[in-house]
Amino acid sequence: MFGLIGHLTSLEHAQAVAKELGYPEYADQGLDFWCSAPPQIVDTIKVTSLTGQVIEGRYVESCFLPEMLANRRIKAAIRKILNAMAHAQKYGVNITALGGFSSIIFEEFNLHESKQVRNIKLEFERFTTGNTHTAYILCRQVEQASQMLGIELDKATVAVCGATGDIGSAVCRWLDARTNVADLLLIARNQERLQSLQGELGRGKIMGLEEALPLADIVVWVASMPKGIDIDFSVLKKPCLLIDGGYPKNMANQIQYPGVYVLNGGIVEHSLDIDWKIMQIVNMEVPGRQLFACFAESMLLEFEKWYTNFSWGRNQITVEKMDQIGQVSVKHGFRPLLSF
Repeated sequence: MFGLIGHLTSLEHAQAVAKELGYPEYADQGLDFWCSAPPQIVDTIKVTSLTGQVIEGRYVESCFLPEMLANRRIKAAIRKILNAMAHAQKYGVNITALGGFSSIIFEEFNLHESKQVRNIKLEFERFTTGNTHTAYILCRQVEQASQMLGIELDKATVAVCGATGDIGSAVCRWLDARTNVADLLLIARNQERLQSLQGELGRGKIMGLEEALPLADIVVWVASMPKGIDIDFSVLKKPCLLIDGGYPKNMANQIQYPGVYVLNGGIVEHSLDIDWKIMQIVNMEVPGRQLFACFAESMLLEFEKWYTNFSWGRNQITVEKMDQIGQVSVKHGFRPLLSF
């Protein structure tokens, strides 16, 4: 059995869907209440592969909200993720994906040091961040969507915002090794990590966001920003492909310029309907077929019976592992979202 640990996009969103999730008493509660709310299994899932194989999973709502980070409720955020992991393990889930901010919180606050949650000793091999599959899907979106728009990669400048993160660095490695991208712009806050990545790649220009945006034909946005963004996107090239790999996704609502094409990054479409309700609650456009690539990774690991933390630790994703998860992604019927 596979598991998914997720969270809603905001307090307002959480209050609006509490009834659908099965706890109507949460609907009128503020942030303080959500900080103390326990994790709950709110969905049972069935997925059928193109091979005919059928697997079952559980969705664990962590009750984490991005406002907890924005309002410095760090201890509450940490508690949410650890409790959700313990809840999944308690119910016998073999492999669970940490979705959205769950994996970011786990890595940023060194939660691998927190092995005991009450009477449960966490077995980390039961968990995956899903970042390898997410990075693979983002790269395939770059390759396929640019072709649709007539952007030639061998003449294109690609800016990766969040380049030193786990997903961002993997995207950079793939673009360097598997494509003939003309120029790579590396954007992140930590200059030391940027220089290390540049040294590893042997290429790439370190730039600030405002400096880089007007130069980019393609922007891959994988920076984690709980408060969203406030940027003047009128400076972008036309055409420009902007792939929003963050969560929550808000760029498509903010950017409405002719010639700027916003693609929801890190989203896959499945060839067959998935029996679940959670993707409707998180407002996926085609909830029976579309899902986050990180969630799909736990499904793929369950299909293949690879019960291991396939994606784990910062900047450990190799091009070879992206190839490996990409092959089984295709095998079981997943493909990158390419609708603007």
